[in-house]
Amino acid sequence: MGSRLMKRWIHQPIRDRKRLNARLDAITDLKDSGLHTELSGVLRNVGDMERVLARLALRSARPRDMTRLRSALQQLPEIETLMEETAEPALRQLAATCSPMPDICELLERAVVEAPPVVIRDGGVIAPGYNAELDELRELSEGATRYLEELEARERDRHGIDTLKVGFNQVHGFYIQVSRGQSHLVPPHYVRRQTLKNAERYIIPELKEHEDKVLNSKSNALALEKRLWEELFDLLLPHLEQLQSASLALATLDVYCNLAERAEALNYCRPHLVEQPGVSITAGRHPVVEQVSSEPFIANPTALSPARRMLIITGPNMGGKSTYMRQTALITLLAHIGSYVPAEAATLGPVDRIFTRIGASDDLASGRSTFMVEMTETANILHNATEHSLVLMDEIGRGTSTYDGLSLAWASAEWLADKLKAMTLFATHYFELTELATMMEGLANVHLDAVEHGDDIAFMHAVQEGAASKSYGLAVAGLAGVPKA
Repeated sequence: MGSRLMKRWIHQPIRDRKRLNARLDAITDLKDSGLHTELSGVLRNVGDMERVLARLALRSARPRDMTRLRSALQQLPEIETLMEETAEPALRQLAATCSPMPDICELLERAVVEAPPVVIRDGGVIAPGYNAELDELRELSEGATRYLEELEARERDRHGIDTLKVGFNQVHGFYIQVSRGQSHLVPPHYVRRQTLKNAERYIIPELKEHEDKVLNSKSNALALEKRLWEELFDLLLPHLEQLQSASLALATLDVYCNLAERAEALNYCRPHLVEQPGVSITAGRHPVVEQVSSEPFIANPTALSPARRMLIITGPNMGGKSTYMRQTALITLLAHIGSYVPAEAATLGPVDRIFTRIGASDDLASGRSTFMVEMTETANILHNATEHSLVLMDEIGRGTSTYDGLSLAWASAEWLADKLKAMTLFATHYFELTELATMMEGLANVHLDAVEHGDDIAFMHAVQEGAASKSYGLAVAGLAGVPKA
């Protein structure tokens, strides 16, 4: 349930600085005290309480769901003990919400056996000692085996038939079996029930009476057990709201512990959320690329402010333009779910939305070409972005003729910088666009470098001020294996 909550947070970032700082305070406290490692171990035993409670609310919970709920509730006292060490308000509130519930826990411990069957249908779910009447009925059906052993020994001695056995099957019920060789010793009050190849089966009134009693007690025990199972729901449902609050608190605690562990293990920093508009990141990294890349990741700074609203990013393909743009957006997103971020330092002003126009893909099923998809996304950005939006524009205008594409890219950049004043990272291969920085205020050129050595090219992946000297498109084509000719 922690991973589901984490997903919800990532899909629904928040702008409320107070709530974000409360989350960050909680993560900082867990990280600095090292409490997250101990808590994670205990939380691992809680299981998916949220899902169990949903089934409980619908009265469709199965016996093993009850044992999962019981094991979750058994962890609460230890969580409470661990949380006593912290004075951080957000964590204290969580600790109060998921405080132990001894009554419910004790009820489940008393009512359900340690390892119940999958379904209630076959019985054997309600624990011994929970209900006296049920114990009595079970004793009757289980005491049956003792009675049968005694009957077998008595009849064998009385009639001197050493092959005599008492048995039971689902079709014929109880019977006394005697081998064919000794059937002449059978007394007259034995009534033949079934003939087998090498044996005869009989019934006597005493055994028939016992059979009725046992079968009745079995079905009565099962009916009573089903009734007690339904009553267990009635006893638990009034506490449903309290249990659901506790499960949300446990999931939240789980997410905090996870984010604290990641912050420590991956060397993330706490972002500062301020009122002044802008994005300032020192030595930012891409959280995914740095994990999967075999090369050491080159960290890069980002500085956007009202006086420097747009960065026009040039440089070779494969140089790292897209990675640089996306890491800025991901750091902004992580900060707005209340997480630490992959950077040495990060200060973020108010951001209302993150807009992206990245990648080339068509939507043929709807009859839209790659260029049409690109233009639709661009139109959405130009209509909806504000001065507090973070906009990523990657290679706009590439699906049409050179001058059409250049005109669109130029006009879009001007509109974003002048009309919308949005914080924009604008990556392009149109070098003509680098002139915009000299013509308009609030624009700056940055580039990612590469070095050619003979036929080889080395990408530096470091962001530097100023425009790139050239595009290296032919060198990259050679790397991809396009024939030199």
